[in-house]
This record gives sequence, structure tokens and C-alpha cells, in this order.
Amino acid sequence: MKPFPNRLKLANLPTRIEKLHRFSQQLGIDVYVKRDDMTGTEWSGNKIRKLEFSVHEALDLGADTLITCGGLQSNHCRATAAVAARLDLHSCLLLRTEDNAPPLDGNYLLDRLLGAKIRFISQEDYRTRRGEVLQELAEEAARAGHKAYIIPEGASNGIGTFGYLSCMQEIAEQEREMGITFDTMVNAVGSGGTLAGLVLANRLYKLGKRVVGINVCDDAHFFQHRVSEIVSEAAAYLEEPLSVQPQEVEILDGYVGRGYALSQKEELDFIRDFAQLEGLVLDPVYTGKCMYGFANEVRKGSFRNSKNVLFIHTGGLLGLFPVRDQFEW
Repeated sequence: MKPFPNRLKLANLPTRIEKLHRFSQQLGIDVYVKRDDMTGTEWSGNKIRKLEFSVHEALDLGADTLITCGGLQSNHCRATAAVAARLDLHSCLLLRTEDNAPPLDGNYLLDRLLGAKIRFISQEDYRTRRGEVLQELAEEAARAGHKAYIIPEGASNGIGTFGYLSCMQEIAEQEREMGITFDTMVNAVGSGGTLAGLVLANRLYKLGKRVVGINVCDDAHFFQHRVSEIVSEAAAYLEEPLSVQPQEVEILDGYVGRGYALSQKEELDFIRDFAQLEGLVLDPVYTGKCMYGFANEVRKGSFRNSKNVLFIHTGGLLGLFPVRDQFEW
């Protein structure tokens, strides 16, 4: 097996693992949380682990401009803008919104503060023309004398997947230090890269863990195939004949709710109650929906064979501010 691709060292690692004592008592199962919301401030969350590999590859290729895409409140886009500013690179973000003058709030405020060039795109064009528009932005950069590197949504591709392949190594070391084995891992799935890294590590190192994704958009069928594709892309870097079939990827569907980045009352009530129970803040787009879904599934018996569950907190705190008026007190 070839060594991992080179990476930058930007994130505050290793992130802590903490037990959720009161939540565990409520559910009757031991639940721990991997605090990847603490990877940094400007680039807090899971995306920086992926970007450490993606942006190193960009620099190796001589790029001076990072181009990526996501929703208006994309954590990934904000993290990309932060990394670009730190490394004296240009950044260009293709943000999905129907509002040509959205309020400066949450992640979008930081995008502006960090100096990213912003291009808005409609929901329909994002769905049908995203790749084409990203290429147009790269060509614009080239005409201005720059060399662009396009990072896909969520940095969810082969190179980005090494962020959570290496995270699993970090978790294994923490298991040894803590004297515990996490038999089950749970994380929110929005583009598939984080889950792909965990699934690949589980297979590569023969860990035998149950790795569960709870999708916050699309559906189980989509992500089973997408994660399988990303795993194959990452395995190619290692020159390993390794694959994961779509049916081997476990997705617990049914918690998309009103849709991606759209909240409903029971989810926001859960985020509020969880914050007051554990002093830990979840976000409305990813971790809130995921933890809400996980708790429901525990009560339904879907985790009856799990003893120690590790929940990956992928960050997203800034996503709370644009929905502040939707909470009930």
C-alpha cells in the first residue's frame, strides 16, 4: 500500500472525545462524542480535515486560487475561504441561493470577512450546471493570470477522504488511551466524504465497527452509491484493490425533514433541549438532525446491539444564527 498523500497541518488535532453522561442515561446506551467542532475557529468542523489534503494537492499542482461550492451557509465554503486567507491564496465560492442580496449572517458573513469572491447560483442551476459553472470560474481565473484548483462540494472526493481515514487512526489511538472500544460510529451525511473516510478505514484496517450515516439530504440510495464511489477514488491513491459495495454502506434514512438546511419544530426543540442537557451545541443542518435521528432510532431499537457509540460532531455552530427566530423558548 502506498503512503497517504501529503497534508497540511492546520487543524487543532487531536480533537477530544467526551462521554455524554446525561444523554446516555436517557437513552440507556453509552454515547460519546468526537469533538471535531473544535478543530479551529475560522475553519471549525470536519471540513478542515479534508482540506488539509485537498489544498496540499492544490499547492503541489501550483494553484493559487481555490474554487468550491455549496449552500449559502456552507461550512465547507467558509472553511475553504479561511484556509485560502491563511495561506495567501485567492478563493472563489459558488453559493446556492435564490436571493441575490442575502443578509450577512453566519457562514456567509465569514466568507465576506475572509475576502472570498462570491458568485451566486440558483437551486436549479446548481443541480444541473454546477460543474459547468465551476469550470467557467476556473477559466475566468486563468484569464486573470491565476491557476485554479476546483474542490468539489464538501471536499468529498478521493483526496478529501483521507481526512477521515486519518481521523480513524486518531480515534484508534484515543481508544487505546481511554481503554475503550467504540463498536459503533455515527455521523451526519451531507456530501458523503466524511462517511466514506470512516467506511474506508473500517475496511482497510479490518476494525469491524458498525459505521452509520444519517443523511440530511437526498436519500439512502444516493449516498450508498456516492460513498462507494468516493471509497474507490481514495483507494486508487493507495493503489489498493479495495472497494465497498453500495449495499454495504449503512444509511439510516428518514430524517431529512423539510429538506436540506430547512428545520422543523421537533428538530429545533431537540437542539435546544440537548444544549441544556449536555452543554453541547448542535447545528440545525447536520448534527442536530443527525443526533435527533440517532436518538429516535435508539428508542426504536436500531442500536440494541451497540455498547459504546461514538458520534462525530462535525461542527456547524454558525448555522444556528440564520435560524435564530425559529426557536421557541
